[in-house]
Amino acid sequence: MGRLLFLCHRIPYPPDKGDKIRAWHMLDHLAESWEVELGCLVDDPADLDHLPTLRARCAAVEARPTGTRRQAAIRAILRVRPGQPLSLGWFHDSRLRAWADAGLEAGRYDAVFVYSSAMAPYAGQLPGPRRVLDMVDVDSEKWRAYAQDAAMPMRQIWSREARTLLDFERRMALRFDRTLFVSAAEAAQFRALAPEAADRVDHVDNGVDLARFDPARRGTSPYGNGPPAIVFTGTMDYRPNIEAVSFFAREVMPLLQGRAGFHIVGNNPAPAVRALAELPGVTVMGPVPDMRPYLGHAAMAVAPLRIARGIQNKVLEAMAMELPVIASPEAFEGVRALPGRDLLVAEGAAAMAQAVMDVLDGRHVAMGAFARAAVLAGHDWSRTLLRLDLAMRRERNLERIRA
Repeated sequence: MGRLLFLCHRIPYPPDKGDKIRAWHMLDHLAESWEVELGCLVDDPADLDHLPTLRARCAAVEARPTGTRRQAAIRAILRVRPGQPLSLGWFHDSRLRAWADAGLEAGRYDAVFVYSSAMAPYAGQLPGPRRVLDMVDVDSEKWRAYAQDAAMPMRQIWSREARTLLDFERRMALRFDRTLFVSAAEAAQFRALAPEAADRVDHVDNGVDLARFDPARRGTSPYGNGPPAIVFTGTMDYRPNIEAVSFFAREVMPLLQGRAGFHIVGNNPAPAVRALAELPGVTVMGPVPDMRPYLGHAAMAVAPLRIARGIQNKVLEAMAMELPVIASPEAFEGVRALPGRDLLVAEGAAAMAQAVMDVLDGRHVAMGAFARAAVLAGHDWSRTLLRLDLAMRRERNLERIRA
């Protein structure tokens, strides 16, 4: 069994948000065939309580707190250099870097796996052990989207981050033996942006924990006797999620004429999200101990994101719970499903309201069953992670698995 250095920008346990879900499933899978040494940053002190779980799964764990968001922002500003993205300073920790460097210089690792481009500087320089980078998304494109509708000075800041981060992503793709993305579509977009690295780029689709997100395990309804529930799940201090629920609450809900209630469920609701609770039919739940009852007893889930990268876990989890899902085109990207049968794709307030009405009127009674069948076929972690195994090998016989 070889020894693997696994580097991650956020502690991968508990798997309770998008990037941590993917990181945890990758780490847990790799630990079946590698002795894993985990080096990670911790942005929530409460997550330190879960270190025993990680230490039980890994040969070694080096976890370093990043401090508050304000401290991380100051660090990013102080470490910024011409042509360098702010992200690198945000995720810099000299102690973690020294720990990784010591292991690499001692030749302790047979391979290195890096989760998130911001952690690439911790992986040392070639030549050395095989290095695989999971960028997950083309993160520079997210900053470009932020810049498009931002006012000054943020437009200038986001534009600079998009430009410098893309340059960094392209350089890292040439430095690593393999660079992965969350979907075929995301990988194709990066190949178009970085054609010089096209032969090093591949994808590993996101999966969903089908045993956990099982409609038979939906528990007791949290909704009471109110109207049918429309649910949105996610981390609620994340800008794309804030914009999505604000759009749905302010532009779609008035078109439904009181036929359903909108329930926003997720950690850390920002002030703009909490303010939505003042609107008719809108409930802001905040953090909950278990998302499954909120999915399992809702009439439908919505994902009206206008800025979205990769595959949305919120869509996969709702589909796994046999829930009709109404997604924007951006939220649908990368999901292996057939629109109109497995889920509904709608763009704009009027189209999304009509899709909601269609579900309420019983026009898609079989959609929940089709939805779960789609994720069973296309997003089962036990199948999607086979591509990760191939990426970790020195031979590149990727033809053995269909794209």
